[in-house]
Amino acid sequence: MKYLVMIQGSQADYEAQAGKGSAGAPAWTEQDIQAMYAHMSAINDDLAETGEMVEGNGLTDPARSRHVELGPDGKPVITDGPYGETKEVLAGYWVLDCDSLERVTEIAARVLQCPAPEGTKQYPVIIRPILDRSGEV
Repeated sequence: MKYLVMIQGSQADYEAQAGKGSAGAPAWTEQDIQAMYAHMSAINDDLAETGEMVEGNGLTDPARSRHVELGPDGKPVITDGPYGETKEVLAGYWVLDCDSLERVTEIAARVLQCPAPEGTKQYPVIIRPILDRSGEV
């Protein structure tokens, strides 16, 4: 079965990783960044080796995003980020093909062990089963 595994963050987290800390998002050092990359790379390598990795990526900061919605006249209204009303955003994801929910939960628990500076806000890892083309899980 395929699952979408999502990690969250905020614009403040991206800024902290660039060395600009704030409350709840202390500035990261180059060592902190390298430790995070090493942790995530090890997970990705293991998932590729087991054949469970379908796809996975980190996403750019919300300031680089674009919001497209329908306006009152039915035409698209386009707004570039960041969005003040959005606190948490999708920071990265994996699409995994795992034998069970228990297995993908083990992987999510490993993701939570990612090193970060003390005082960094911890976000849950979210697991969503992916429907197949027939609408079945």
